[in-house]
Amino acid sequence: MKNWLRRMRGTAGIGLIWAFAWFTAGMILLLIVGPDAADVPFPLGFGMLGFFAGATFSVVLGARERRRSFDQMSIPRFAGWGAVGGLLLAGGFVSIVALLGAGSLDIVVLAPVFAVAGALSAAGYLALARRAGDSEMLGAVDDFPEMGLTEEEERELLGGGG
Repeated sequence: MKNWLRRMRGTAGIGLIWAFAWFTAGMILLLIVGPDAADVPFPLGFGMLGFFAGATFSVVLGARERRRSFDQMSIPRFAGWGAVGGLLLAGGFVSIVALLGAGSLDIVVLAPVFAVAGALSAAGYLALARRAGDSEMLGAVDDFPEMGLTEEEERELLGGGG
């Protein structure tokens, strides 16, 4: 049960991070086209789609790359899974809109847009995760005296050997 809760929390976390990124993209678009360009404000619509895209990506990644850590994955591979998640989201979104009878959306237009957005979001997420991991590793430098070096070895290492 705890494993499921951990996965759900991870899926929600990725969804929220992607929602923030897509919300920001919606804000930029809103500044370009103006506030009266759509029925739903772009930031809210983009943020909602970003959450679902991030959650879909998380499920795809968990299913396909469960045993790999971020360090073991390349950015192109990660972006590929982000594109797959975007394509799945586009298919689901078009299907729901068709079932609700809320109009028609063209999958041919939506699928590439969601795939590219998913790929870019995934690549950015991996780069951000790696950068956060690097800063944690750099924090370990503060543990220098606990490495078991003698005073003489420390002086020699710091260039004061003599």
